[in-house]
Amino acid sequence: MSDTMITRPLGFGGRLLRAGDQDYEQARTVFNAMIDKRPAMIAQCESAADVGAAVRYGVEQGLEIAVRGGGHGVAGTGVSDGGLVVDLRRLNTVQVDADARIARVGGGATWGDFDRMCQPYWLGTTGGRVSTTGVAGLTLGGGSGWLERKWGLACDSLVSVELITAEGELVIADETRNTELFWALHGGGGNFGAATALTFRLQVLPAVTLALLMWPAEAGPDVVQAYRDLVDGGAPEELGGGVFYLTGPPEEFVPLHLQGEPLVATAAVYMGDEAQTRDVFTPMFDLSPEGVMVAEMPYAALQSALDDPPGFRHYWSAEHLRELPDAAIAAFCARAADMPAPSPSQQMIVPWGGAVAREADRWPLPHRSAAWVVHPFGVWSDAADDARGVQWARDVCADVKEWSTGAVYLNFIGDEGQDRVVAGYGEENYRRLAQVKREYDPDNVFHLNQNIRPA
Repeated sequence: MSDTMITRPLGFGGRLLRAGDQDYEQARTVFNAMIDKRPAMIAQCESAADVGAAVRYGVEQGLEIAVRGGGHGVAGTGVSDGGLVVDLRRLNTVQVDADARIARVGGGATWGDFDRMCQPYWLGTTGGRVSTTGVAGLTLGGGSGWLERKWGLACDSLVSVELITAEGELVIADETRNTELFWALHGGGGNFGAATALTFRLQVLPAVTLALLMWPAEAGPDVVQAYRDLVDGGAPEELGGGVFYLTGPPEEFVPLHLQGEPLVATAAVYMGDEAQTRDVFTPMFDLSPEGVMVAEMPYAALQSALDDPPGFRHYWSAEHLRELPDAAIAAFCARAADMPAPSPSQQMIVPWGGAVAREADRWPLPHRSAAWVVHPFGVWSDAADDARGVQWARDVCADVKEWSTGAVYLNFIGDEGQDRVVAGYGEENYRRLAQVKREYDPDNVFHLNQNIRPA
């Protein structure tokens, strides 16, 4: 379509941006610097009605539609070359009913927005591991976070979702209305429409403590084995966290001799006070870490303590493991030598189980039965490192494939092909999701995602 043919969508009250307009360049820029796309139009929506008008217009004009929420979208699917971006970031309000313990959240809100509004009431739910993650994108894809072993994934707390369909109509999905769609929205991502609001059940959030323990990288095998033994030995579900290889950041809590150097760290995110955290994490303290930071803090502060730096190039992947034997640990630790460094890259192992596994059969997410998740989180700044960074992430997953469940949490990966999308749901669930897709989006208008093709 030529620029001269582009008009204003009927009934749209938000702001429209095109190439050359002030703020267009900023508005088209996404979290992953590897993504550089130039949409024909960016519709900055201010209401659900705006979203409906923009979607109807895009369909009528034959424009490829990308829905942009509030957060990362590492695969860059929130923007389209020559298409229409339905930008939800102005729909970022959070309304908390403390008495009813529910929160209604706009489709463009981040977890930082969410947590800040819930914190005064000491309420919360499982959210992303950093404050800059989008609420809608994370939740509709499942929603892994620090508190998942106790409270389940973010989607487990959903009460309802307000959604604009491919016809530009508003529908509400909950346990009594559009129930098959509600099921599909527990992991099916943005395949069925643009979520303009989500309502969550909230839990009383007690004291939360963050403990970071650090060692030189060569201590990795001993550290990972001790952490595995702690979790597999019956660590309470209140314990979240993981083991990470990373480059020591220039932070006050990192010893000078580890700053700028490869190191291995364990993070304990514990739903309790500092004394309880130190007691549960005793086996890790017994390994004589060379760097220690332990702090009891409000959950909203913890969620922003490890925020991702902007402006970097990203490639993420993941493998979900049924077990973590010594051989898998050896393979995982050996590959850390290839991690892009110095950079903010991380090579992670995260424990699942608990409430994550208990809901494994309820929603379309078979990977929830995994005991452990290996997650290479590639981050670098130089385009010349793209091939090396991508290969490292793929190699990390290949090294532990022998112990994989075969399923995968799709929020943790980029575009890895349709086979991996099916693996994210399992063949039976995928077929059921494809039927829901056919009902709500038969022409696959919302295809810029981990795509479920209409049956």
